[in-house]
Amino acid sequence: MASVLLPKGTIRIIPITPVDEQLLASLPDPLESAFKLPAAVEEENHMDPSFAYDLSRTQYNSTLLISAFLDRWKGNEGKILGVTSVDLFVPVLTYVFGEAQLDGPIAVVSTYRLDETLYGLPPSPKLAAARLLKEAIHELGHTFGLIHCHEFECVMHSSTAVEEIDLKSAQFCVACEGRLRGKVEEMLPGVER
Repeated sequence: MASVLLPKGTIRIIPITPVDEQLLASLPDPLESAFKLPAAVEEENHMDPSFAYDLSRTQYNSTLLISAFLDRWKGNEGKILGVTSVDLFVPVLTYVFGEAQLDGPIAVVSTYRLDETLYGLPPSPKLAAARLLKEAIHELGHTFGLIHCHEFECVMHSSTAVEEIDLKSAQFCVACEGRLRGKVEEMLPGVER
């Protein structure tokens, strides 16, 4: 499948099948609001994650997914967010909610561990959507060079459990917001945001 180069200052949301289409559709508007950049779901450039499956862990290696995105979208100047519902890991951790290249173009997030049913609780689509949004903003924040924040309510605060995601907001703290605006300004000099 041919890759499409994205212009600077765009966020493209790429489905990594399988993925919940309703959750995917809930992302563009709040991402545009958070980053002050256009965001859209790519309808045609889905990715099959089977190559990243680790049989011994019965999970998918998120680092391999990022590498595949890099190969597929060489020369891309926008930001890419891959979204899936498979369980992700990096070799040094049991699982991850997502992974991103610090100051790079690619981030991936998974809804797998954001779903209440995984914990034996009734489904809560609203809670899953709120968690996904926070993790999407968090991982995309890394692509703009933001590191983990010590402010507990900042979206850039690290989360190792869903309860920690629930405690933080979907907003950047003042310091992270300032750094983000600086990065967006570098990306798009002279463009009022």
